[in-house]
Amino acid sequence: MRIADARQFGRVAVVMGGNSAEREVSLNSGQNVLAALKARGVDAHGIDGIPALLDALRAGHFARVFNILHGRGGEDGVLQGALASLGVPVTGSGVLGSALSMDKIRTKQVWQSLGLPTPGYARFAKGGNIGAAIAQLGLPVVVKPSHEGSSVGITRVRKQADLAAAVEQAARYDGELLIEQLIDGDEFTVGILHDAALPSIRIVPAGEFYDYHAKYVADDTQYVCPGLDEAGEREIRALALAAFTAAGCSGWGRVDFMRDRAGKFFLLEVNTTPGMTSHSLVPKAARAVGIDFEELCWRILETSVAEGAAP
Repeated sequence: MRIADARQFGRVAVVMGGNSAEREVSLNSGQNVLAALKARGVDAHGIDGIPALLDALRAGHFARVFNILHGRGGEDGVLQGALASLGVPVTGSGVLGSALSMDKIRTKQVWQSLGLPTPGYARFAKGGNIGAAIAQLGLPVVVKPSHEGSSVGITRVRKQADLAAAVEQAARYDGELLIEQLIDGDEFTVGILHDAALPSIRIVPAGEFYDYHAKYVADDTQYVCPGLDEAGEREIRALALAAFTAAGCSGWGRVDFMRDRAGKFFLLEVNTTPGMTSHSLVPKAARAVGIDFEELCWRILETSVAEGAAP
């Protein structure tokens, strides 16, 4: 639903920070969003974490929430359920899409059930038999926590000797581990805004892997947008929308891919609250179609207003 006047949004809480492994990225994103909304005349205020937000909402201080919490708590359905129980509108996906997409293993199960392409994988419980998982997939693999984002805890493993350290790294985080077939090729991402796909971005890190440092610190990562020719763009954008919808997501987000050397796309994961930092990908894709950062934040805030509902 398009909103013409900032006053229609009412007083907006921009919730950021929190206590997940992605706290610092979320604070960076949140400050950027807050500044952009204020520049557009929105009565927006920053709130750090869910407890402070709920206290403010129960006191009647805010009409709606711009959620820019990354990781657990903000992206896994916890915040969305709390706000639904209070009748407070929030940007982005609801409880189902948030909870499902935060669990990489179960998202892959849904995609597989619909015939959507995703790398082969094995579930691995901490303390389990890693040998059996590797025997199922073979090397190389990617070892990752199933419930984290921003490449937190992820390691690419090409040699048996590196496997134990990779498992130890991923096991520092909650939940099962995902042992995933490593797809050698190019990494792509597709932003979703108001349930339409933005141009793809081909990510070219200076090193082998688009890790946390390459995402948020380094300035030598290259981003090509659009990342494909016309036919490739049609294919990847259609697949991104199908994957996003299959995971129960809505409003805005980002779908990540690998493309192998033969040109086949493989779905990796959905992010329901992507980064909004100076290095982030959704703002880059939006800019390629003439949507500047302030306008992007406005349009994301519009996702908190249901069709046919009074703002």
